[in-house]
Amino acid sequence: MSVLLETSAGDIVIDLLVDYAPKLCENFLKLCKIKYYNYAPVHSIQKNFSFQTGDPLGPLSAHSDGGSSVWGLLSSDPTERTFPALFHPKLNHLERGTVSMATTPNPADGGETRLAASQFIVTLADETDYLDGKAAIFGKVVEGFDVLEKINESIIDEKGHPLADIRIKHTMVLDDPYPDPPGLREPSSSPIPSKAQLATVRIGDGEVEKLGEEDGEEAAETADKLRREREARAQALTLEMMGDLPFAEVKPPENVLFICKLNPVTVDSDLELIFSRFGKILSCEIIRDRKTGDSLQYAFIEFEDKGACETAYFKMQDVLIDDRRIHVDFSQSVSRLSDIWRTETNSKRKKHASSGNRGGWGGVQELEKWRKYREEDDIPQEGDRYSMVHGNDEMRNRADKDEQKKTESSYGHTQRRGDTFLARHESGRDRSKSPPNTRYRDSRKERNRDYSRRNRSISPRRDRQEPRRDRSRGRDRHDDNRNRRRR
Repeated sequence: MSVLLETSAGDIVIDLLVDYAPKLCENFLKLCKIKYYNYAPVHSIQKNFSFQTGDPLGPLSAHSDGGSSVWGLLSSDPTERTFPALFHPKLNHLERGTVSMATTPNPADGGETRLAASQFIVTLADETDYLDGKAAIFGKVVEGFDVLEKINESIIDEKGHPLADIRIKHTMVLDDPYPDPPGLREPSSSPIPSKAQLATVRIGDGEVEKLGEEDGEEAAETADKLRREREARAQALTLEMMGDLPFAEVKPPENVLFICKLNPVTVDSDLELIFSRFGKILSCEIIRDRKTGDSLQYAFIEFEDKGACETAYFKMQDVLIDDRRIHVDFSQSVSRLSDIWRTETNSKRKKHASSGNRGGWGGVQELEKWRKYREEDDIPQEGDRYSMVHGNDEMRNRADKDEQKKTESSYGHTQRRGDTFLARHESGRDRSKSPPNTRYRDSRKERNRDYSRRNRSISPRRDRQEPRRDRSRGRDRHDDNRNRRRR
């Protein structure tokens, strides 16, 4: 004999031990047959131990009576709500998935017997013998152990109630060997939950998936928002590098309105007169073509007060001006701020460049070098030097010292050039005074001397000794001629 329990966590199939606990099995089968367990919540979850169910309302309802047996439902006698439970000595809580009826001591006999009604317990682990003698075993789970694992891992509060409801949705009796008691009627379909049952719902079935989808949508929206912010920062930085923005974090003014869809015949004075009733206007300008001067049909109005700007925004939307319904919005343009910043910066550069301290940069007199470590104030300081590189003592009279070094270096360079010129001039004068034939003779002698040295270095040793013999012979001849003359 088996019973199928369809729960919000999955299906569980229970085999009944009709031979060991016949009355407990009969009570459980008949309650499942009349759909008494439909929408009963799972509660009292103890991780790796057990969970309890079988009360149609559950412990969270103030109207709960703890459940009733099938005989109590068919009878008006309140004593029939419970019946004595039978504990078979061969049945123990040794395996996971053991199904047993929850019991309470019978106050009539001092607790010697225990009474059961409709609630039952399913173990979530092995060796749960603590329940022996307290819960009467009548069945075992044969299918749906993954459902038991889901119930075991569910998130619960301090009393063991799951935050996301786990309920019995439907029961189906696969085989019933017991005859129906008198007055028992099986419903044709599963009954709908009562108001008392719906009042105990925390997070209903299917809402967890919806919450997961909503979390996924929120995460996607957050990621998309971060992506747009990064793209906006990158674009602002690019515009800053191109010079279109004074700095990347610039924000449009909050006291300027943007008006579009104007009639081409509308002039500045008329528009200013219409919007002046909301507050003082600092400027009102209709943008026109540079060449033709025709209106481009949009304008910017700057108010002195932010509140007046907001009032005009709410009051002037779709107002008819010169047969045209205008559109009003807050300005997102930073063109004027950029022009003001650029004008001020250029004027400072021109002022500094005209003072002669910078000297220009890259051939342009109005440009200046990057001043990262200089004073915060833009006013040129003494010598306009790097204050973090040199101390105050070193900065004193620095300009005079630099000027003196420049003068000395230029004077020394000029003197060296003069000395070189005089030396060259005197050497040229000496060469011009020497006779040309002497210079030619000296050069000829040097050439012959070099030639003789080169011949001696190339000729062998024997060849170099032959001129010595010739000289000795010539010396002898000279001595003979001298002796003859003497004679």
